[in-house]
Amino acid sequence: MNKITYERAKIYLTERGQEHLLKYYKELSKEERDLLLSDIESVNFNILKNINAKPHKPRGKITPLTSAVSVEAIRRRRIQFEAVGLNILSEGKVAAVLLAGGQGSRLGFDGPKGTFNIGVSRELSIFEQQMDNIRAVTSLSGRCFPLFIMTSSVNNADTVKFFENHNYFGYPRDRVYFYVQDVAPTCDFNGKVFLDSKCRVSLAPNGNGGWYSSLVNSGLGRILEREGIEWLNVYSVDNVLQKICDPVFIGATVLTRCRCGAKVVKKVSPEEKVGVLCLENGRPAIMEYFEMPDELKYKTKKGGLVYGYGVTLNYLFNVHDLNLTLNGRLPYHLAEKAIAHMSNGERVTPSKPCGYKFETLVVDMVNMMGSCLAFEVERECEFAPVKNATGADSVDSARELLRKNGVHL
Repeated sequence: MNKITYERAKIYLTERGQEHLLKYYKELSKEERDLLLSDIESVNFNILKNINAKPHKPRGKITPLTSAVSVEAIRRRRIQFEAVGLNILSEGKVAAVLLAGGQGSRLGFDGPKGTFNIGVSRELSIFEQQMDNIRAVTSLSGRCFPLFIMTSSVNNADTVKFFENHNYFGYPRDRVYFYVQDVAPTCDFNGKVFLDSKCRVSLAPNGNGGWYSSLVNSGLGRILEREGIEWLNVYSVDNVLQKICDPVFIGATVLTRCRCGAKVVKKVSPEEKVGVLCLENGRPAIMEYFEMPDELKYKTKKGGLVYGYGVTLNYLFNVHDLNLTLNGRLPYHLAEKAIAHMSNGERVTPSKPCGYKFETLVVDMVNMMGSCLAFEVERECEFAPVKNATGADSVDSARELLRKNGVHL
């Protein structure tokens, strides 16, 4: 039962200039009214204050990384790094977080992206391939680490069912935890919150930076405390070759005394569309490809790009420091989007941006850590993103790389 009544909701919304959310209330059934009042009660309207923030904060002083380990350096110290990492894994101090809230629409696929079949002569989903990568690590450490899977309200049920139907791909089901990403309201350019339907407020996932706060808000943070988890390896569903809870990566991050680590690849060209790990005012930062000025983008030294380490969305974070990012410390970014919404009694889907979505970003989490190890991996061994149906970073390019790494398709 809702704690808020229509009368209280009207007062509450009027105080915030959002009374239009009750525009269709009299047309609704009792069940629909309950849904609307529940949405109104749960929405964090304080997020809207971010509209008045500067949309593009000037970047600070950008300089190259000072802490990075190249592929060559990793080869030289691999035994040392791996021994430390395996010890930490065997002690149960590491867990993994899979960001799997997206759909496969860009692949022409109607379903959770992780359920997409990348096999050719056999069925091999993205989820199954990544779980195979996980088992390669647990067979070395002798211990199965907790796996937290962040879904969205759109694909949670389908994702859970897919894992159940495939018997969790042989992983202990009591070590797999699903949770739904938190959402934020969407609004027009004047700060008026949209209705998605006559009885539902328009809400959208709060960006990839919301993965940790969503985990804590779901109640799963108690598992981290109970098991003494000190490190979280967060990774994206996109990359079918990435190593998860890689002991070499863990050992290198710990031994260099960095508060987080980022797996990176050398950019194939200055124009490659990946974020670059660098320093901003002496702190780790990620500069997106579209905001990097040419004088930095094309800067070289000894034949290589000075800003040449592209991030792969595979990070290792210290849990203690992650807790410092909670309580609203992560900034919200305004993303101008074409948002479907109610207008004059009809649901419309604009062809141009009509409002804002509010997103937190994992790049800000990296910056808040204070130190970040750039851990270079071989592109052909650990970087096969499945983002497009054809061309670069596509199903075909990922399949080719999987074959080169001995995966039967």
